[in-house]
Parts: sequence; structure tokens; C-alpha cells
Amino acid sequence: MINIVFFGTPAIVLKSLEYLYNSDKINVLAIVTQPDKPAGRGQKLTFSPIKRFALEKGLPVFQPKSIRKDIEVQQELKKLNPDFFVTFAFGQILSQEVLDIPKYETINLHASLLPKYRGANPIQRAIINGDSETGICTMITELGLDCGDICLREKIRIPDNMNCAELYEIISEKSPELIEKTLTGLVENTITPEKQCENGVCMANKLTKEETLINWTKSADDIHNLVRGIYKFPSAYFVHNDKIIKVLETRVVKNTAPCGEFRFCKEGIEVGCGKDSIMLIKVKPEGKGEMLARDWANGLR
Repeated sequence: MINIVFFGTPAIVLKSLEYLYNSDKINVLAIVTQPDKPAGRGQKLTFSPIKRFALEKGLPVFQPKSIRKDIEVQQELKKLNPDFFVTFAFGQILSQEVLDIPKYETINLHASLLPKYRGANPIQRAIINGDSETGICTMITELGLDCGDICLREKIRIPDNMNCAELYEIISEKSPELIEKTLTGLVENTITPEKQCENGVCMANKLTKEETLINWTKSADDIHNLVRGIYKFPSAYFVHNDKIIKVLETRVVKNTAPCGEFRFCKEGIEVGCGKDSIMLIKVKPEGKGEMLARDWANGLR
């Protein structure tokens, strides 16, 4: 059995943890996840999906504010004598002292085809930039940002209308087996990690609020990619009558209306862009639930 400590926080990593926990090749010793955070209107402290799973299975849970600075947690992890640390969307940067704890390596699952989209938002950036392909890869964690040697990779196609939530789900489903293959391959010496090529390096920086505001002077393709790239995370929007209108679904149309002009039709709301037009299909007006854009338009009338 390969003994691991699993580091992760959001829901996208839960299937990987479940798969490894149930594997007859892997033994999950403990979980490291981010501290509980307030959520919802009541701002109650909420467990991460990873912590909830760990508690159900009776696994030890560590929640350091900063794993680099928490010497006590580091000492507890050393006592577990793990073969590997496995990180997937953990949300903290590890120090060399932490990386030196496992017998073999710290393995990270990254949601892009490195060296493209190093950083915090690789899934969203791939869609926002209109890429037709992305992927996942496992890598040896080093001190630099997503710059370690690549172990395994798998490509994933991005259809024109796929949104980030759909891509999250595909990555969530494909990641578990890739992680297990990486761990067993490293132990059995059937995998030789390869250094990343420095050509083609680009960063997937965190989204700014300014980026989520729709700019109608951009092309309809760019706006469509933005809408699906940040679908509910946190959603592209525009402002109408001092109210924020989140846009959840669109399609590109070739009937070019004047830039910024709204035209109401049966399918939705056509808006002229810098190139072509965008059809708003589904929106979420401020203070209301999701609805068809045509229903929102009828309400305005």
C-alpha cells in the first residue's frame, strides 16, 4: 500500500479523495484542508467537502492557516511517515520543509496542460481565451509556481458552448485515476518525470472584478467565452437601471446590431458588439432568480 496525506479543499477534488480512499493500492492517512469559512446569509462556519468526507470516514483532519508556518502540524505530518503528499486545489503554497516530509515526493494535480496556465484559474482562463483544448497533469511539486517536472497528462476537448462548471465536472471525473497511476508509477519506476518546456509558459492569474463586467465593444465571441468561462464563478454581468444583471447563457449571432444596442426577440435579447452580436439566453437580475432573458425583457416592457 502507498501511504499518502491528501491536501485539498473545494468540491472538485472530492471524487479524487473518494477514489484514493477506496483504492486497494492507496492508504489515505490524513487530510489537510483550508480552515472553515463563514458562508451563506447567516455567515456560519462551513466545512469544506473534503473535511466533511474525512470526518465521516474517521480520518485525521489538519486545518492550518498557513502550512508553511505551522510547525506543530508539520511535526504531526512527519509522525505519519507518508510516502507521498497529494495536493489538488489546496489553496496554499508549500515550503521546502513541508515538501521534504514525504518519503518520495509531493504530487500535484493541475487542471491545465502545463506549462500553459500556471496559477490559480487555469480552467476559467482556458475557456475565456477561447481554447478548444485543455487537460490535466500530475507534477512533482517544487517551490516555484506550477513549474515542477510532469509525470502524466491527459487532454480534454472544450466544445464551443461548454461552460466552466461543465469543465470542472469533467476534470473532477478524470483526475482520480491519473493521480493513482502517477503514485503507482513512481513507486514502481514505470514513470520518468519530464521537465517542463519553458516555451509556451503563460499564467492563469486570478480574475479581477473589472474583467467580469461585459464590454460590448469586444467581439461577440470574446463575450460568449467570458460568459461561459466564469459561469456562476462569479458570472459575467452588465448594469441596467442601476441593477446588476448577471449573464448565464449566450450564443453568437451574425446579425450585427449597432454596438451596445439591445433588440428584443423571441429567442432572447440580441446585443450589438464590436464584431457580430450576442444573444442573451439566460440571465439573473439583481435580487431575482435565474430566468430566460426574454422573460426579463417582457418584465421590462
